[in-house]
Amino acid sequence: MYRTALRNLLAHKGRLLMTALAIMLGTAFVAGSMVFSDTVDQATRNSYSRSFDDLSVMVTDPAANAAGGFRGPRSPAQLNEETVAKVAALPGVAKTRAVVSDFTGVADKQNKLIGPAWSARSANFVPDASGNDPRYPMVQGRGPRATGEIALDRKTAESGGYQVGDTVRIATNGPAVDTRLTGIFTTTDPMVAGGGSLTLLDTASAQQALLTPGQYSSIEVTAEPGVSAQALREQITPVVAYSKRFTVQTAEQLRTAQSETISRRTHSLEQVLLAFAAVSLFVGIFIIANTFTMLIAQRTKELALLRAIGAARSQVTGSVLAEAALIGLVSAAGGLLVGIGVGAGLQWGLKSVNRGMPTGSLVVSPGTTVTVLAVGVLVTVVSALLPAVRASRIAPVAAMSSGDRPATPKSLLIRNSIGGLITALGLGLITLGIVSDHSKQQFIRPGAPLAAIGILILLPLLSRPAIGLARPVLVRLFGTPGKLAALNAVRSPRRTAATAGAIAIGLTLVTAMTVVGASVTDVTARSVDGAVKADLAVAMTNGRGLSAQIPADIAKVPGATSVSAVTSMNAKVNGNPHTVEGLDADTFDQLVKLSMTAGSADTLKQGQLLIDAGLAKSEGLEAGSTVKMSNPDGTESALTVGGVFENNQLLSPVLLANSVIAAHNPQPFIVQALVKGSNGPTRALKQAIATATGNNPVIVIRDKQAMADDYSSTVNATMSLLYVMLGMSVLVAALGVVNTMAMSVFERKREIGLLRALGLDRAGVRRMVRLESAVVSVFGAVVGMALGSYLAKAAVSTLSVPLPGISTVLPFGELLLFLVTAGVVGTIAGLWPARQAAGTDILHSISAS
Repeated sequence: MYRTALRNLLAHKGRLLMTALAIMLGTAFVAGSMVFSDTVDQATRNSYSRSFDDLSVMVTDPAANAAGGFRGPRSPAQLNEETVAKVAALPGVAKTRAVVSDFTGVADKQNKLIGPAWSARSANFVPDASGNDPRYPMVQGRGPRATGEIALDRKTAESGGYQVGDTVRIATNGPAVDTRLTGIFTTTDPMVAGGGSLTLLDTASAQQALLTPGQYSSIEVTAEPGVSAQALREQITPVVAYSKRFTVQTAEQLRTAQSETISRRTHSLEQVLLAFAAVSLFVGIFIIANTFTMLIAQRTKELALLRAIGAARSQVTGSVLAEAALIGLVSAAGGLLVGIGVGAGLQWGLKSVNRGMPTGSLVVSPGTTVTVLAVGVLVTVVSALLPAVRASRIAPVAAMSSGDRPATPKSLLIRNSIGGLITALGLGLITLGIVSDHSKQQFIRPGAPLAAIGILILLPLLSRPAIGLARPVLVRLFGTPGKLAALNAVRSPRRTAATAGAIAIGLTLVTAMTVVGASVTDVTARSVDGAVKADLAVAMTNGRGLSAQIPADIAKVPGATSVSAVTSMNAKVNGNPHTVEGLDADTFDQLVKLSMTAGSADTLKQGQLLIDAGLAKSEGLEAGSTVKMSNPDGTESALTVGGVFENNQLLSPVLLANSVIAAHNPQPFIVQALVKGSNGPTRALKQAIATATGNNPVIVIRDKQAMADDYSSTVNATMSLLYVMLGMSVLVAALGVVNTMAMSVFERKREIGLLRALGLDRAGVRRMVRLESAVVSVFGAVVGMALGSYLAKAAVSTLSVPLPGISTVLPFGELLLFLVTAGVVGTIAGLWPARQAAGTDILHSISAS
């Protein structure tokens, strides 16, 4: 039986080609994602491990390393010279290094930021007796010695085209400043290796620009020979215990924490890539099952003869599954090889967009190899299981006849009944979720997959009426070939359903996300327009806080009539953590719109609290209520709720006057500055603000449309990923269409010969096959888009709390594009089968049995 299975596989290798390609594509993405993830993980670990080579223990002040953290004389708990001296005097300490480090961007000669903003840093240059800093060896020039001097890492200097002596513009969270480049150095800093920039300043200038004079962000300690890092850590901890926020970690703890962080990042990236592979493999299941069903139908007489000469049902089933396992193994092996190339391509692509990305040789672990081969074999065998069982049920008497045996009405009746029940249950749960006021997701989460599965089961039933509606149009436009295409498309409902189902899956996912994305974009645009009176918003592109100098400088700009810094601090309201935002009490009513449901917004000027309706409901608060606020500086305040406003996604649920926040945090995190112009958001006003901020390349000036786009950026990024997923699933589905049409042409060889004999020319035959392919593809697209739109409506209903006022928006232009794309893909997929059909020899086809 297994020799028979091998012979059948070799005999039908051409018809199994598309199935093999589908498996290969899916497993290639599995292999590629795993190889890429392992490679990046290993390269990054190697890069970061070197940064702790000359370190035993590190004392860190997290607040000094966080934008908007506690800085300044109000916080005596700082890492200062006194602390450094105490640590250096401990027994077992060989040397210490006091570090000042924070964000600093470097502009190129076109005033564009070099490298990504999140990895642009600066540090202090610490010269030894010779005037050099061993950590940053200079390849040109010298280190900075005074204010206005800097040194740059070699990669950043090369990217900006800078030489020693050039003027370089650097920026923190305030106005950008011009400095003189005194040196260019090399470094093993992993942030630089990862594409970031590193700027060196002298210690006093770094403290003045980044922290406060005399303050450090960390202390690096090296132990004497024979002293363990853990023992040194235990000695240092009591010295810095005056502040609970300081952390004391050994180099090994730092490596472990860094490894965990890297693992989480690479794991997240791997999960995204594997999601692409999962969609492709799921679509491939339909193709594999369809292929084996058609092959078994064509081999009915052969399998019946095997049964007649004594083959048991289990042997027939095993024979078919052996074929599936073999093709799965071979295809997965090919997928593994292609996947290694995919991993290399992904690594090259990431490196090309992320300058200096750590790289290394490709890592192909045994686990990756085993996983890919196992996935390929398992998916293929599972897909072929049902056709294999059907093959075992072929009666020996069928050896006296030949040809395809149509599915019995009973089998379709059972299928339709099961599909109808599952669909009704799924749609019912989704509907309950939509109309329910609470626990929407508890209904929608199980309802969505049930509805999708039910619809896929019902596709044979849906195919006849759906394609029947298109038949008059096809006849009118294409005549006899159009009529024949419509009839052929519904001749085998199971086959049509399997082929269309592969396309429907991808369209369901992408349509759902497209509709959700359009709905979120719509409500965001309306929210910005309805909640903001300001013409412009000024903020940092890297999410850090603005310097307090920026709003003050903008207020002096001609044409800026109202300016308010939007500040933020973390506090507890009645024991529950909340983000509290601050607005300027004198100008906020000219910059934001608050739809009050109780109380008055003017109470903000009296130092009272404003809360949104969601918080008021959850906390049982109303206008006039008194709340206790635990402030970041350790104090507690009793505040009165002056008013309740409608939920607003652009503002925090808790609002206070900036003056109240400043009492507990004199230098709070400044999220952005809102600006109202006398003549609106004119280009002149934007230029004046840019000039006032020193043309800082990290500061962005947004109008209302840009604000809405910024809030929608996450949705847009997700959509981009899903469109990639759509492309992958459509490609695999197209292979299924090609496979189905090619095998259909083979089965209908006699029929096509008769049509040619009756006068249908070659062009008509080609048109008939192409139209059939397009009709099946469009049918799958319509089903997928309809289901996706309904699922999107359910998903949108769950967003009504975080996004008040959201409603389902159908982007008809994009949906029409999806439909046209499906038709084009179907037409292209039918080109090769159509050519085969048109080349059929009339006499040979008619004489075929």
